[in-house]
Amino acid sequence: MRYLFLLLLSGRLLAQAPANLRCDYRVDPLGVSSAQPMLSWELTNDRRDVLQKAYRIRVAESPEDLKRGRNLVWDSGKVRSDASIQVAYAGKPLEATRKYYWKVCVWDNRKGRPDWSRTASWQTGLLQRADWKGASWIAYEKLADSLVAALPPEGKKDKVQGGNILPLIRKEFSVKKPVRSATLFIAGPGHFDASLDGQRIGDHFLDAGWTKYDKEAQYVTFDLTDRLKEGNHALGVMLGNGFYYVPPVKNRYRKLKSMFGYPKLIARLQVRYADGTSEDMVTDASWQTAPGPVTFSSIYGGEDYDARLEQPGWDQAGFRGQGWKPALVVDGPPSLIPQTQEPLKVFETFSPKKKQQHANGDWVYDFGQNASAIIRLRVRGKAGDTLRLYPGELLKEDGTADQQASGGPSYFQYILRGDGEETWQPQFTYYGFRYVQVKGGIPAGEANPAHRPEILELTSLHVRNAAPAIGDFTCSNDLFNRTHTLIDWAIRSNMASVFTDCPHREKLGWLEELHLMGGSVRYRYDIATLLRKAVRDMQQSQLPNGLVPEISPEYVQFDWGGGIFRDSPEWGSSAIIVPWYLYQWFGDGDVLRESYPMMQRYIAYLGTKADGHILRQGLGDWYDLGPKAPGVSQLTPMGVTGTAIYYYDLNILEKVAAFLGKDADAEQYRNLAASVKKAFNTTFFHADTKQYATNSQTANAMALFMKLADPQDEKAIVDHIVQDIRSRNNSLTAGDIGYRYLLRALEDAGRSDVIYDMNSRSDVPGYGYQLAQGATALTESWQALAASSNNHFMLGHLMEWLYAGLVGIKQTEASVAFRNTVIYPQPVGDVTFAGASYGSPYGHIRCEWRREGSAFSLQVRIPPNTRAMVYLPMKPGRHITESGRAVQPEAVENDRARIVVGSGEYHFRVE
Repeated sequence: MRYLFLLLLSGRLLAQAPANLRCDYRVDPLGVSSAQPMLSWELTNDRRDVLQKAYRIRVAESPEDLKRGRNLVWDSGKVRSDASIQVAYAGKPLEATRKYYWKVCVWDNRKGRPDWSRTASWQTGLLQRADWKGASWIAYEKLADSLVAALPPEGKKDKVQGGNILPLIRKEFSVKKPVRSATLFIAGPGHFDASLDGQRIGDHFLDAGWTKYDKEAQYVTFDLTDRLKEGNHALGVMLGNGFYYVPPVKNRYRKLKSMFGYPKLIARLQVRYADGTSEDMVTDASWQTAPGPVTFSSIYGGEDYDARLEQPGWDQAGFRGQGWKPALVVDGPPSLIPQTQEPLKVFETFSPKKKQQHANGDWVYDFGQNASAIIRLRVRGKAGDTLRLYPGELLKEDGTADQQASGGPSYFQYILRGDGEETWQPQFTYYGFRYVQVKGGIPAGEANPAHRPEILELTSLHVRNAAPAIGDFTCSNDLFNRTHTLIDWAIRSNMASVFTDCPHREKLGWLEELHLMGGSVRYRYDIATLLRKAVRDMQQSQLPNGLVPEISPEYVQFDWGGGIFRDSPEWGSSAIIVPWYLYQWFGDGDVLRESYPMMQRYIAYLGTKADGHILRQGLGDWYDLGPKAPGVSQLTPMGVTGTAIYYYDLNILEKVAAFLGKDADAEQYRNLAASVKKAFNTTFFHADTKQYATNSQTANAMALFMKLADPQDEKAIVDHIVQDIRSRNNSLTAGDIGYRYLLRALEDAGRSDVIYDMNSRSDVPGYGYQLAQGATALTESWQALAASSNNHFMLGHLMEWLYAGLVGIKQTEASVAFRNTVIYPQPVGDVTFAGASYGSPYGHIRCEWRREGSAFSLQVRIPPNTRAMVYLPMKPGRHITESGRAVQPEAVENDRARIVVGSGEYHFRVE
């Protein structure tokens, strides 16, 4: 019995050990470049009301030293603090390419004996140019300086030259002693595929992330310690174009004409030996290069592969091949930074749901899901046989793949080597598709009198940014569940190394999506590192006059329409809003310090464009539902959305300045915001009717959300919104800019019933309508028009309401990183059950509610080191129990009972 008691006691104490240790948001990251990495952890004590009281962090250069507490590079000592996220490293200066091991213990208010966490680590990257140890940029060929076009205007004429050489680059080397560690640092704009001794390195896709290449490129860090043994080795790299070079080839789709240069490579392989010595192998003219089997690669037009050009063993030691030459030393991007956002990877795989032969002999495969993807082909045939595979989101009336709205012609082409079963998948491009039309091949088992190549298997491989899923949602309403999935597939398909608008015709980082859809996306995925990259992309794309273009990284000047596709405040304001959201959602104060100059320059630019404090340039409420085809705002006058965002920017800047201790700046922005508010109301508010501008849903909703309306007018304005929606058969009209604010304004006003009525139907344009039209990913237009993209995530704002409104997981206005959670479920319509979880920086929050007759039950989990205010529906005469015990609420107002709780699991019931 005594042994059992000690075992249980030990288990209880062990449960207090911090878990999920992160450095700069990531678990055991490589390539860390910050001088003071931010360390975070989660408390795991499952008892109630657990709060951290103190912590102690230890950091060492070896696991052994860390375990024994010797030779530490940092020992924080016992720090009396409740901070468990974004704790800055404060030890000895970090050295480049070093691996550091760390652990943390915490003291909490439950007075349990603190226990150390598991050992975590981070490895620093190359902190300055000298850390590349003389590595040179190398390439197969160099693009003439006269053809370099880093930011071509949209209407620039093509100088058709044909495709470029997509090279193989290799280097042999020897390892003569036992290896303690081996690290590869490698950059290859546009993209690279690296292998060691014939085996691919890592499982990434489209490394490294695309950037503003005339200013910087990203490098990727790989740990090769377990793969480098004593003996001879070979490192091989294949290069692709990506956005670095969009080849000007006739009869292949080409959205942009950017040409930063031909693909190139820079790398350093650092080997540390067990005896304490080290050695570096870097790229230089001694590396060998030759044309590869990828004969065409375009981020837009597709990819061609000629298997007859393969050189077996080219990336293995002892290879002797034909056509190889010394690599050419060239110039490259002026700055190199580590890839800190998650890489792209292959996720779900889809087999064909059905396939059908067309009258022209082609076969069309239906994979059942529209997604960002590539194909994997398994085929058998004769040498020289050629297959072309055309991806498409939709089918034409004749049953062939439709690329009208997604950009064409774009296709994957494979030429067989003819030696048996062959397998291939593209390496340097992707597309958004559900269907694939195959020319030149016949599915196995089908009649094949012409002896065409036999397709043994065709698979769709979904590719996306590897941001981990941290949230889930379900409810009793099937349409809401399917809507969540619809939006989710658009999110998945547009998370690359930037948040893209669509996975086919543009793949561009249109900025309005960052702040408008960010609230939805972060409930579902951990996007902190991807948002961090987006902020840096905006910093690099900002113009000298302060303008932040509508796309970032900016690869083309969209000059059509007098520049409305380059200068729209609702887009560029992500430069101000997104850093603030990063702080609110993740507690990232550093991003505010780093972004403040960009934010100031952009707000100053907007000031130069304002006429009497009113901004009228840009796109307005893009793709709203009006009498014309969707496009520039139809129902809301130009100036309403831009000026409302301008006011929102100024309010944020006031808070940021105060956070940074810049009181004079804060006062300046506060005064300017007051002037903008006065001008907005003078220009757009009709005092007699209590409505804004044309009384559109967007105009009224943004005035409410941005606090532009006077408090005494808010109810009347909400009533106008509701009346407009009801008069349209509970239909929406708000577009890309306005719809998020429409949902937020209604939710804040306690009118989630109206949100339910708008979105629980399929007979008017909206989510249900898109599903009824057969959409499997969110479409660009509310009407699911075939002439628009059928995989866009710009209108997916309802996901935020599903988590924060319907289920009720949100945080107080003053809270940071969900330290103070609000649980405010909103039962509406026929929904009898709803549940969701959200992985906050402090741990997972879980909320589930259910209506059973007149009773209401709520189960909630709050992570340690946080608190929550729980609001339960409460009518007179009802009583509340928690885990079967009567509970007295702290307050009851507006038919809601408020109960303050600490961490732990709770089971409430109202009867």
